[in-house]
Amino acid sequence: MEVVKEILEKSHKDLDKYKPITVEKHLECRIDVGTLLITDPNDLEEDNIKNDKEDYLKSITRDNVQLLINEIWTLPTERVEESIVAVLPPPTTLLPRSRKIPGPKAMTKWEKFAKEKGIQKKKKDKKVYDETLDKWVPTYGFKRAEAEKQKEWVLEVPKNVNPMEDMFQKKIDLRQEKVAKNEIQRMRNIVRAKKLEAPRVGYLGPEAASSTQLLTAATIAKASTASVGKFQEKIAKEKQARGIGVKELIPGSKRKASHISAVPEKEANMDLIKSVLNKKPKIDIEKAVSLQKKESRIEREAMGENGPSKKKGGKKGGGKKSKGGKKPKGGQGQRAPGKKKAVGRKRR
Repeated sequence: MEVVKEILEKSHKDLDKYKPITVEKHLECRIDVGTLLITDPNDLEEDNIKNDKEDYLKSITRDNVQLLINEIWTLPTERVEESIVAVLPPPTTLLPRSRKIPGPKAMTKWEKFAKEKGIQKKKKDKKVYDETLDKWVPTYGFKRAEAEKQKEWVLEVPKNVNPMEDMFQKKIDLRQEKVAKNEIQRMRNIVRAKKLEAPRVGYLGPEAASSTQLLTAATIAKASTASVGKFQEKIAKEKQARGIGVKELIPGSKRKASHISAVPEKEANMDLIKSVLNKKPKIDIEKAVSLQKKESRIEREAMGENGPSKKKGGKKGGGKKSKGGKKPKGGQGQRAPGKKKAVGRKRR
């Protein structure tokens, strides 16, 4: 019996470590199983936050997760490969997006053509049997390039080609030109998808040499000189290309024209000097007169405040002296008590 009691006590202790799956809340939580979201409207207890914040928040989180898991267990299930998964219902909570929902990817030029003609895309095999090498060769990757080198270790030189020309280098150049052409086409697809206007390009190689592209290439080449194509000779009945990307290179358009001209340098410099020397300044008479009046008025005001005071007769200093040494009438020339007599300089 003692052994049984010990086992039961141990099992009770183990059960005390785990909390029950039932959770009681004062207010019912809002659960959105579609987005695995649970919202707890219950208020937090300030005493528990002050005493033991971490344990209190962990216990609330544990209870809310338990409620969410209880709801998930009530959902229908299905088997996917070797796992049993729950089928989530459509979400009921609308979550805001920082950006708009991306639209469908725009079709490339080849995809449109294939759709119109009914061409279906075939899945390529990873390896193809090569009868020349008598082995399986990968369809892409670095091993494919190594297989090509083993297969084409010697190349035939055509009769109409210079026998001293390196045919291996020529093949590499053609491959690089093809890669560049594909890159340009890829950029065009991106521009077309974004509904933007892209500038045209010139000559793209012998495979893509049309009359329009040749005309564009010729116009760009002529206008790409230092003189903006001013001294380039024109062929009879020659036309200029039109469109975005070419207009800016044609002389007389948005591109700034060159300083080079057909006039000799000496004559151009003399014309510039004459234009500077013969240029007469524009004089506004009314403005000049009003400015002069203003300056004279300011000067008179300054002389009236700081300059010597003028009496009758135009003499500085005291008033007129009366004949016979008599004092002037009306108290003129008398000084106030406590003031010294002003002493002036004698005139020579």
